[in-house]
Amino acid sequence: MRLDIFSIFPEYLSPLDLSLIGKARQEGLIDLSVHDLRDFTHDRHRTVDDTPYGGGAGMVMRPEPWGEALAHLMASGEPGAVPHLLIPGPGGVRFTQAMAHELAVEPWLAFACGRYEGIDERVIEEAEAMMPVTVVSVGDYVLGGGEVAALVMVEAIARLVPGVIGNADSLVEESHEDGLLEYPVYTKPPLWRGRGIPDVLLSGHHAQIARWRRDERLKRTALRRPDMIERLDLADLDTRDREVLAHLGLKDVDQFPADPSAVAD
Repeated sequence: MRLDIFSIFPEYLSPLDLSLIGKARQEGLIDLSVHDLRDFTHDRHRTVDDTPYGGGAGMVMRPEPWGEALAHLMASGEPGAVPHLLIPGPGGVRFTQAMAHELAVEPWLAFACGRYEGIDERVIEEAEAMMPVTVVSVGDYVLGGGEVAALVMVEAIARLVPGVIGNADSLVEESHEDGLLEYPVYTKPPLWRGRGIPDVLLSGHHAQIARWRRDERLKRTALRRPDMIERLDLADLDTRDREVLAHLGLKDVDQFPADPSAVAD
């Protein structure tokens, strides 16, 4: 996978040299380049912003540097290759695990990190004439710029590229993979500051452990993200799932009345 990131603060992206992403870059699984947008300016101040038409507070990123950056991006690809441009911004579509999976199979992604009040809208229109463009929001809040959001998206996407995660099984039961949050996890020692771990995890009974983990995922999701529970399809839930949810009172499963004693608190 090829990744290109454009920013006026390229040093902000230095964490991409670390951990799994850094290792994937070293091993050639990811071809990632960070570009300084100011390299595409021509005045001695390397100006990338100006006041907004129509008045108002803040500054807007000028179209000229972005236009040259996009032209450079297109010229750097193989013949016929076109990147998918992602523009982080609070006015975009919500970034989700499902979107991360979709993007992880694309061969070439580019990120345009805006600053100030954003990028001149004509840049987006220009880009759309050359490549797929998606404005993406990582949450319902406002950041100082797109770099943090780009870091989030690159981390989420790149770890799904085959070979980046050593044990692919670790991706299966993660939060948001099937509409639920992940179950609690424990490691050694078995007793820490008077706190033990659930007996089932020491039982060696794989079916019981799997069931406990499933129950805990349902409970944790219901407690922390009831909105996700509301989006579950009853057709995908077995009888025990429905009993757990009925006991919690957060899903309409009256056709499957639960025995409260069968669900551990």
